[in-house]
Amino acid sequence: MTISMLIDGTQPEETRVAVVKNNRLEEFDYENISKIQLKGNVYLAKITRVEPSLQAAFVEYGGGRNGFLAFSEIHPDYYQIPVADRQAILDAQLAEQALAYEKELLNPELNQTNETRDIEIESDDLDHEDIDINEPNKDNLDDEDSNLDIKETNENDELEQLKKKSSDLIKSYKIQEVIKKGQVILVQVTKEERGNKGAALTTYISLAGRYCVLMPNTARGGGISRKISNNEDRKKIKEIVDSLDIPKGMALIIRTAGAERTKTELKKDYEYLFQLWENIRENTLISIAPKLVHEEGNLIKKSFRDIYTKETDEVLIQGTEAYKAAKQYMKLLLPSHAKKVQQFKEDVPIFNHFKVSSQLETILERRVDLKSGGHLIIDSTEALVAIDVNSGRSTRERNIEETALKTNVEAAEETARQLKLRDLAGLIVIDFIDMHEYKNNRTVERKLRDSLKTDRARIQIGRISTFGLLEMSRQRLRTSLIEANTEICIKCKGTGIVRSIESSSLKVMRAIEEESHKGQNYLIKVDAPIQVALYLLNYKRDSIQNLEKTYNVEINIITNSNINPPDFNIERIIKNADQNNTSESIKNENNSEDNAKNNKRRRRGKRGGKKKKLDDDQKVTNSPKDEKSNKLNNNSKKLNDTETEKKANLTSTKNKQNVKKRVRKPQKNHKTQTKEAEDISKKHEVSKIPDSIKSNKDETNLKKSKKPTGKKIKSKKIENDIQKDKKISDNENSVDNKKNNETKRVGWWSKT
Repeated sequence: MTISMLIDGTQPEETRVAVVKNNRLEEFDYENISKIQLKGNVYLAKITRVEPSLQAAFVEYGGGRNGFLAFSEIHPDYYQIPVADRQAILDAQLAEQALAYEKELLNPELNQTNETRDIEIESDDLDHEDIDINEPNKDNLDDEDSNLDIKETNENDELEQLKKKSSDLIKSYKIQEVIKKGQVILVQVTKEERGNKGAALTTYISLAGRYCVLMPNTARGGGISRKISNNEDRKKIKEIVDSLDIPKGMALIIRTAGAERTKTELKKDYEYLFQLWENIRENTLISIAPKLVHEEGNLIKKSFRDIYTKETDEVLIQGTEAYKAAKQYMKLLLPSHAKKVQQFKEDVPIFNHFKVSSQLETILERRVDLKSGGHLIIDSTEALVAIDVNSGRSTRERNIEETALKTNVEAAEETARQLKLRDLAGLIVIDFIDMHEYKNNRTVERKLRDSLKTDRARIQIGRISTFGLLEMSRQRLRTSLIEANTEICIKCKGTGIVRSIESSSLKVMRAIEEESHKGQNYLIKVDAPIQVALYLLNYKRDSIQNLEKTYNVEINIITNSNINPPDFNIERIIKNADQNNTSESIKNENNSEDNAKNNKRRRRGKRGGKKKKLDDDQKVTNSPKDEKSNKLNNNSKKLNDTETEKKANLTSTKNKQNVKKRVRKPQKNHKTQTKEAEDISKKHEVSKIPDSIKSNKDETNLKKSKKPTGKKIKSKKIENDIQKDKKISDNENSVDNKKNNETKRVGWWSKT
């Protein structure tokens, strides 16, 4: 069996890592530059709010939203309490750690740390449970059931007392008593931001290496991985850990990968982690909260640390920069394994060459097919992950019970694989095919546990109930592939279903009828999806016409391709058939307070005159209906003013012509006149001309008075005067036309 680790680093935005066993995808991880993972990062943070009802604090650490810090995750060093009380809590924790570490050597099950991310199953899943899958033994199953409850021995009494003492000391305080707003603390992200929830934080720092995990401020929790079950190996590792001289108040955990490592390798890994903690402390002292103090390594480093095993035959990397970084880190971490790191130089993409791309596509699908003909249906919800097992076309067995057993066993193995690939976490419920025999249920349970032993996440597994359901929980290691690469559908809003066209159309009809009841002489405008609009126009036309006649409204249905069923937009608009009608309808809709204001304005108009009333009308309330009516009233006033000006101009021009005719009548009996008589008559004529043209007339008349008088001269003078009067009247008419055009434009704009 060939095990290959494939790393695709060709794209700078994304790095992908896959583990393939005999061309079958077993593990997959990725890192995207747009969604950087925060888990494992250490921040210098500030407490922004203490919530007594939750017994937790909200912390500003520099992420997208404030993090959540539970009171149980706060180290006693941050308690603002007397020094003696704080020291008592720390001493109790140290005593508990020492006793637990001594007993853990002989009883590995006592180590309840959460570091190694190994499988945590019920007590009935023991090593001696090697029952044959094909022929289960009912006697052994009965013995297995009798071991469900954990037996407490006298050896654990002392340990339990120490645990109770330390927990009682901590529980005697409330978070609002010992933690204050604005307090600066050092935190580490334990859970990524998800949805509306912020990141989960802790003050108990843990730094993971290849073989060890250093917990620099945790007095308890050190030990050896429970997957190292050999007592000789555990004793050897304990001797190595004791020789490392770990400072007081720190804890060191040996991971599963360090089971067969030498003292030199374990010591080197520990010294690397200890130096890393010293660097974090130095950066913390010179930083101002909120600030990133330590960043977890990139995907390539984490893959070599967590995924890579000694059974891996080769590591193939595509991408020059990724290859250089991987080669350099492998020489530092495992120099003897650096030769396994090779650069993939083929032109074809590395995932296509090993047929991984096609397997990755199935991760995003809801259905997973089984070789026997059955299939799995995987649905993720807010509460839990539901996995349904169906037999499908699997009909090769002799009876239903055998078909169900074979399909369930295959489904259990595939389920364990899908949990790792998709990183499904939280509460998981598996609906297996119902089996009548008790031993068959136990067989499926064992198969599922065996398949999950290679999973790095913490897992708790229950039993198959009488309803055929198996409940389990799994730790979330990262953001799932589906959440990171998919978005909520804009049509169904993530539900997977949409409302039918008929139901959506009836919903629109009910909304139209509701708007029609609100008043008459309205235009009801409906923006609906194309299919809904067509259905209404084709099948509900009679109903729409009846509503128009009954409520005296006009209904317009408009198609809108940007709206999806069952959404629609409806708007009720006043008809603008006539300005007078529109203004009246607006006035009629005014409330009693507006009517009272209008009555007061009428009284002021009687005392102050029309001009004062018009000025008061311009100070109407700022409601949209009043603004429309004010614009219409102003436009009508402007039109009336222009009409009065026109009439005044016409009368003035007529008066001018009459004056000119009266003055300029020639005297038939006297053909010649003296200059004095002409000057007197001209002065008399100038006095009768309007003031607007008096100054222009004076110059022309004075010049013409020097010439000899006669019938021809007077006629020319009269013609010149008439032409000038026409020019003046034309200019005045052009000014009036401009005013009329402006008022027309204002009136047209106010209508729209």
